[in-house]
Amino acid sequence: MAFLESCDTFVVLPPLTKMGVVFGKNSDRPNGEVQEVVYYPSSDDNGPVMCTYIEVEGAPSKAIILSKPGWMWGAEMGANECGVAIGNEAIWTIDNDGDHDPSIKRLLGMDLVRLGLERGSTALEALDVITSLLEKYGQGGPCSNTDSGFCYHNSFLIADPSTAWILETSGKHWVAEEIKSGYRNISNVLTITTKFDKHSDGLFEYAKSKGLWNGEGDFDFANIFGADKGCSSRLEAGKKLLEKFTGSNNFKETDMFCILRDTESEICRPADSSCATQGAQVSTLTNDKPSAHWFTATPDPSKSVFKPFVFTPNVSISKHTKCPEDEKTSPHTLYSLHSAAMKSKGNEVQDLLLNMEATCVRELDDVLSNTGSDLSELDELLKDCVETEVKFYR
Repeated sequence: MAFLESCDTFVVLPPLTKMGVVFGKNSDRPNGEVQEVVYYPSSDDNGPVMCTYIEVEGAPSKAIILSKPGWMWGAEMGANECGVAIGNEAIWTIDNDGDHDPSIKRLLGMDLVRLGLERGSTALEALDVITSLLEKYGQGGPCSNTDSGFCYHNSFLIADPSTAWILETSGKHWVAEEIKSGYRNISNVLTITTKFDKHSDGLFEYAKSKGLWNGEGDFDFANIFGADKGCSSRLEAGKKLLEKFTGSNNFKETDMFCILRDTESEICRPADSSCATQGAQVSTLTNDKPSAHWFTATPDPSKSVFKPFVFTPNVSISKHTKCPEDEKTSPHTLYSLHSAAMKSKGNEVQDLLLNMEATCVRELDDVLSNTGSDLSELDELLKDCVETEVKFYR
């Protein structure tokens, strides 16, 4: 099982934010892997679903938007029409035999992200979807199409406009903690110790049977199952950034942009890194107005622009963030043009893009604050932003 530091996921809740719940995630993936942003409408199809490696039973699916490696079925992060956002992290455990062997092809953590978004109308429902499928099918399989040894277990941050859940796993076993206020972040290390609100059936008995816990004292999930104590530096750096940016008690999507762009902590990693930040997502999840979801669809948030998406009945997104159907490992148009522009134009491009982003933030906030039930003017919001960026590069 490869040990590789990658990814960070964040959430900020009232009273530290006045705009609902703010979710953010950087997706750090192997160098050269392309991440696409794709939209899937809702469906009543109950037929079997073929995930990356295995098939699971079908269920009606909600409309979703995903940021995902082009080659796999699952997603690193995304959101659904109900205002649920989910991101996952690679974590390392000591229990890796038999049903818990992460090298065996089962459900990827990224498959579980997508399944949770397709089937969960709240954070709690999505949590229940993920844990029930995890217990039935297990998790595992290569998480890279070029490195068969890149295998791991997963943790998840699941948020909606009212609450957030942290889900951490070891094989088919898991614990979950509800976050009702303040802030929280996860990285590549187990963080749930003795305080959790839900857990898998038979967890305590299983730990005793494996000789991992003697049954005395508090049950500490992270200490019992955690394998690597050396992946905590970015977790601590993320906490400090959250503390810094929530000091005003008015945390906004632009503050999350700043956190995801932090290069000193390596929360943001350059495109030429062995494990680069291939995409980023920020979501503002609200009950009193439509939720807004922002995606880069390009590597390195510090050199990318966040572009907004809002679910509407007739939404449409650009073809330029989708990898070619006949070659899902090839870059999409926006990825190629952005990469070329960063090499040739550098800071000149970045300044113009950031001005475009700032204008978009102001205009969208105004629209969402004054919109009624008719969201038709937002049908092509992400499409227009992407195609403006494409025209700019060309």
